[in-house]
Amino acid sequence: MNLLTAQAPGGVPRSGKGLALGICRFMLVALALVLSLGFTQVAAAQADPDREMTTAAPGITADQWRQVRSGETGPNYRDSRADSNYSLINSSGETWREIRNRWVSPFGLIAVFGMAALIALFYFIVGRKELEAPRTGRLLLRWTLMKRALHWTVATLFIILALTGMTLLFGKFVFRPLFGDGIWAWMIAATKVLHNYLGPIFGILLVILLVSLIKDNIPKKHDWVWFKKGGGMIGKKHVDAGFANGGEKAWYWLLATVGILVIASGFVLDFPNFDQSRDTMQWANIIHAVGALGLTAISLGHIYIGTLGTEGALEGMTMGYVDETWAKEHHNLWYEEVKDQTLSEQEVAARKSSGGSSEPSATRTS
Repeated sequence: MNLLTAQAPGGVPRSGKGLALGICRFMLVALALVLSLGFTQVAAAQADPDREMTTAAPGITADQWRQVRSGETGPNYRDSRADSNYSLINSSGETWREIRNRWVSPFGLIAVFGMAALIALFYFIVGRKELEAPRTGRLLLRWTLMKRALHWTVATLFIILALTGMTLLFGKFVFRPLFGDGIWAWMIAATKVLHNYLGPIFGILLVILLVSLIKDNIPKKHDWVWFKKGGGMIGKKHVDAGFANGGEKAWYWLLATVGILVIASGFVLDFPNFDQSRDTMQWANIIHAVGALGLTAISLGHIYIGTLGTEGALEGMTMGYVDETWAKEHHNLWYEEVKDQTLSEQEVAARKSSGGSSEPSATRTS
């Protein structure tokens, strides 16, 4: 999704740029802190390799396990947590394990790599969406500096969490045989810390991003036509689109629904000290995994369209401006609203070199 924020005459105040730089500095400090925590925990574990063995349970006979499974046990064979009535083996845990290992893990892997394969096939058959008309050299503001900084921060955290999450789910089948137990133990410990500490930061920033984008992502009648025409792939005419087209709005509302569900379930898993039951944690784990794997698969399409798949799309996210030809062909309704605010490449360069704001005022339609 993209956003064009209305600005006061004269451009964006310098404080906006300072705030964006402040967010970037905050994220770098937070990342450094998380990495240090991960390395500290790994070092502590490696300093005492026999620590786990000192608390390991002694040998248990088959009869004792049968007693545990049937529930015919005393307090020595029950969960040691306060007010817990669970046996060491319980049916809810077996159900969770079966759902996770038999359904969520394999089908999640199929969804992610299947989407990647479909995108690659689409690219080789259809190719990149090039501009039909030549560029004019006249530029329109697409993204403000603040929105670009927020978007790239959220996007970076999303990718890190997706990679670490898949490592937690599938890594033991790939990296453990490949690198051995020593490296795998270090890798999984650091991965867990990264995922657990970056998750809440991602959740907070995603909510901020969603709130700032909501006005541009209210569904309109022309969005339904956009879907019926396959975003312009069906028929020869361009499909009407405001600042955000139907596909971008669909991605927004997926993040605003499934994304929030993933964040909420992640907080349940991240903070088990609020007396949530074991059953609650198990279901939160399933919801978190299903939602996160689904978003990861769909995000590959969003990333492809915004980078390799569409000429000129990435320029708006990196430089803030798009050529007016791109605006006409992909967001014609928005273009009609802001076409009188175009700047030449020289004017934009002059604004940046002089230290002034390069982001003029603009109006928009969604």
